[in-house]
Amino acid sequence: MTESGGFGRSAAALAHDQIVSPAESPSFSLRTVCEQFAGRLAAFDLVPDLGSDIGSKRWFRGFATFFGLSATALAFWPSFAPLEAAAPTQIDDAARDEYRSQMIMPLALGADSGRHMGATALVAPLASAPERPRLEMVATLAKGDSFERMLRRAGVGRADTVKVAELVGGAIALDDLKPGTKFDIALGRRPAPGEPRPVESIAFRARFDLALDIGRFDQGTELSLTQKVIRVDETPLRIRGVVGDSLYRSARAAGAPASAVQAYLKTLGQYVNLDRDVRSDDTFDFIVAHRRAATGERQAGQLLYAGLERDEKPRVQLMRWGEDGEFYEASGVGEQRGGLMAPVPGRTTSRFGMRRHPILGYRRMHAGLDFKARHGTPIVAVTDGRVTGAGRMGGCGNAVRLRHGGGLDTRYCHMSRIAVRRGQDVRRGQVIGYVGSTGLSTGPHLHYEMYRGGRAINPASVTYVTRAQLAGAELRRFKDTLGKMKTIEPGAALAGLQQTAAELAAQEPEREIDKLSAPKNS
Repeated sequence: MTESGGFGRSAAALAHDQIVSPAESPSFSLRTVCEQFAGRLAAFDLVPDLGSDIGSKRWFRGFATFFGLSATALAFWPSFAPLEAAAPTQIDDAARDEYRSQMIMPLALGADSGRHMGATALVAPLASAPERPRLEMVATLAKGDSFERMLRRAGVGRADTVKVAELVGGAIALDDLKPGTKFDIALGRRPAPGEPRPVESIAFRARFDLALDIGRFDQGTELSLTQKVIRVDETPLRIRGVVGDSLYRSARAAGAPASAVQAYLKTLGQYVNLDRDVRSDDTFDFIVAHRRAATGERQAGQLLYAGLERDEKPRVQLMRWGEDGEFYEASGVGEQRGGLMAPVPGRTTSRFGMRRHPILGYRRMHAGLDFKARHGTPIVAVTDGRVTGAGRMGGCGNAVRLRHGGGLDTRYCHMSRIAVRRGQDVRRGQVIGYVGSTGLSTGPHLHYEMYRGGRAINPASVTYVTRAQLAGAELRRFKDTLGKMKTIEPGAALAGLQQTAAELAAQEPEREIDKLSAPKNS
């Protein structure tokens, strides 16, 4: 034994901090298990790429996965066999009425106003149903209707209808009542069951300046008529302004009615080209007939004056004059510029000259112009004339032939309907028929011809200028009237009409105490 202690081996000395306690086994941890499972699952390739490593173990394992998933999907595939449905419910009239009582739909389509309870023995029928003691309604005179039929439809009795028509006819002709006139009608209590209600009052506007009121002063008295004359101011309406970007919009912004602006543009367009000859800095000036009622209503009439100024100098001055209502220039000359009117709106599809006929198939003279237009489009006279023929004219179909001044004649072919008769005088722009496809025609259009001395000429080469000259005393009256008309202040007629004291008093509401009859002396 050696010094170090036995068996020839030397002894080792350990410090205190080098003494290690025996290792203990770790306790179970769910988190550790989950992490280990997730790691293994991530390392396991569930969906390998079948396009690579074909034939390997990894590829066969992926194919097996694909086959298993496909088989599982097919196993749960639904069947295409028809499903059994419940038998349709048989709905009888009673059930249908029950459904209808619960519907939300118009009464006109079969809906009801709710479920109705059947009458029981406790329900006692009324001897007579009560009626309203007074009925108030508004009736409108329709176009083509008569005044008496309108009253009868409103519930007025025959005797009262005859009396009312007699009273109204004494103040205004019944034929002068315009369609659309509204009547405020009040009917009283029936004197006996089944009898018509008596008229208590009928009020309406017979004319712009006249209101009629029919009623009874006391119960049981005869009907009487009260005429209410309405004060009317007939100062013409003058509109002036700068043309700007749009003549129509500028005139409307200045307060002109739409009908007046359209009449102004139509009249001015016969003397100047509205697209080329009217500048944005020009001044439009026109006057229309205008009436103002003291009750506040307004009524615009026909165009009286149409003017256009440039650099504060009149360029166009036209005033309506004479029984025919034609426009004349300030010099007293009535003139229509721009040549012939187009008989229909539309482009020319075939011109005057030789051509191959679309139906006959050979070349021959086309003695006119063809205008493309839809079936039924109105055809107008290109200028004033007299109808020398109206009817069927061979290959021309239904046609109208007009005789004009200067030895000119025009013919309008292939009409669907003729609107004039032989010997009738027509004016420029008047409708003489409607586009069709009668005769030798391949479709709806207008074939328009012109003749001079019986020989066909090209209609596109002819232009007219129709003039009428005022002279003498009539010319002086024309210029005096034109001077007075141009003194009208622009927009003066747009101001409200000042009411008189009597008119203000008539608008005061009637007090209930004033409606009571005066006490009778015993």
